[in-house]
Amino acid sequence: MAAESIELVEVGPRDGLQNEPDIISTEVKLALIDRMLDYGARRLEVASFVHPQRVPQMADAEAVIAGLPDRADATYIGLTLNKRGVLRGVATRDGGKRGIDQVGCVLVASDTFGQKNQGQTIAEGIAENRDMIRFAKAEGMRAQITISAAFGCPFEGTVKPETVLAIAEEMAAEEPEEIALADTIGVGTPAQVSELFAKLGELLEGRIPMRAHFHNTRGTGIANAWAAYQAGVRIFDASLGGLGGCPFAPKATGNIATEDLIYMMERSGIDSGVDLDAAIATNRWFAERLGRELPSMVARAA
Repeated sequence: MAAESIELVEVGPRDGLQNEPDIISTEVKLALIDRMLDYGARRLEVASFVHPQRVPQMADAEAVIAGLPDRADATYIGLTLNKRGVLRGVATRDGGKRGIDQVGCVLVASDTFGQKNQGQTIAEGIAENRDMIRFAKAEGMRAQITISAAFGCPFEGTVKPETVLAIAEEMAAEEPEEIALADTIGVGTPAQVSELFAKLGELLEGRIPMRAHFHNTRGTGIANAWAAYQAGVRIFDASLGGLGGCPFAPKATGNIATEDLIYMMERSGIDSGVDLDAAIATNRWFAERLGRELPSMVARAA
């Protein structure tokens, strides 16, 4: 990818919706994804394979995936927390169906949060994610991994950079499509982001792309995205309207907004392939369905 461009991973259909109090219908989710494709999103996290009692918004994961348009220019990602989730992802392709193209594995950089989020300590998460990546590859699927709570834990507080880098080194041995660092609770600062992604880049030596995932709980998300870009990151998660949050991370708010990220990058001469006006229009369309204005600053300011 050219130095003057970024790749957007639109996580609105999954991370953006998973914490919504009211259930969004399958039909509205699919209409939202259609509009995201129209504004230029080409990698979309469309669902997660989790227990419906724990995350009710994702109970229709298979139905959403079955209704996705079969577009050669789109990559559909399903989030998985364990091997059971990977099995569900693989099953979406049974009978020659399109299904998902990539599984997104998650490993939490904190024992306490990992146990609350997916019932795993760090050591257990490393072992499980090794199996998940290997199994996905054996089934002909691509797999990437996100190291969650990389900048802080809602229960343990500070997460040491050495812990994150040790996890990344373990996972790099499995050669995933990319390794992401996620500020799940929005506690990171640009200085921390610059330092940690610089060290991750040194560790990976260009063999595996880096991806960044920021929540905007404390208003530092967009500044952190810029710091990550300067540290060599070229793939960014963002959610339409700034929606999002984690059911197991108290007080964590939404992701950085797709519109805000694209505005900052494009005004800085960095292409994204996204039509900002169309994204803002989609924001307003979806706000009508939710019955409230979405957090994105750019969409509000137009």
